[in-house]
Amino acid sequence: MTAPAAGSAPEIDLAFSLEPGVGDGADAGSALVDPAQAETLWSAHLSAWLAQLVPELPAHLRAAGYSLGMQLCDDAAIATLNQTWRHRSGPTDVLAFAAQEGAPPAPEGNGEASLELGDIVISLDTARRQAHDAGHGLEEELLFLASHGLLHLLGWDHPDGASLAAMLERQAALLLASAS
Repeated sequence: MTAPAAGSAPEIDLAFSLEPGVGDGADAGSALVDPAQAETLWSAHLSAWLAQLVPELPAHLRAAGYSLGMQLCDDAAIATLNQTWRHRSGPTDVLAFAAQEGAPPAPEGNGEASLELGDIVISLDTARRQAHDAGHGLEEELLFLASHGLLHLLGWDHPDGASLAAMLERQAALLLASAS
């Protein structure tokens, strides 16, 4: 499989799920939480972000298509995942479970329809609080968290302040480009 040309959007196979009852009521105005629209909108954002990122990815992460999961849940669900997988108590805003982490680089042209990246899990409860505290809308916060999760799926990490600053700068560029 060959990677898409620079700037062209890769195909996205997204498994989107919204935990029952989580997106009710207060989120009614958010298309990113509306079950009728969310999967299509998330796919478009992820595809646009990947189109920007593909040229800078290592060869084994370049593909014409990507498969990933995204789940919007509550604080209780993400706290359980956080404890199970990171051994940290309490909820967090976003978790990323990278399928390619530690995997040997696959040769290009391996015939796969899409490259499995992993899963992004976002707590809507925490996203709502953070959006309120930052003085912006839920959609802006969700896009910020999803872009952060995507970068983690692609191997970005922030073990120190400099790495975090670089990652946040890259997120800002993704969000700015997708807003235009």
